Amino acid sequence: MEAEGNSIPLGDRSQSQSNDRLTESTVFSLSQSESLWTTESSRSAWEIYQYPILLLATGGAVFICGFVLSGLYFARISRMATNILGPALLSIGLMVLVVGLVLVPITRENLKPPVKRQASYYRPPQFNL
Repeated sequence: MEAEGNSIPLGDRSQSQSNDRLTESTVFSLSQSESLWTTESSRSAWEIYQYPILLLATGGAVFICGFVLSGLYFARISRMATNILGPALLSIGLMVLVVGLVLVPITRENLKPPVKRQASYYRPPQFNL
């Protein structure tokens, strides 16, 4: 009786049974295919720049609140809450705003495909005396 290919352990399969569906060229072409490993779906601008936009909006809002509270402090309208909150919100808002601004070019740079460079060889140092 001959057993089917599915019930034979891997070590007992003959060469013809294991290579029925995939040849070496098929495996090589599948492993070299970039579309197999990367799922490049077209993403909207919101999906790409979501975090920088949220940081810019949050940082701007906190910065404006700090600006208003600092203005109230220097106008001598309200001294208790604005004494500490004004400068603190001003500095935290400015910091988050700058992080959002810096994250925009970093996100844009990460969208570009990586540049394939040629393999370089080691060149020993030369001493010219």
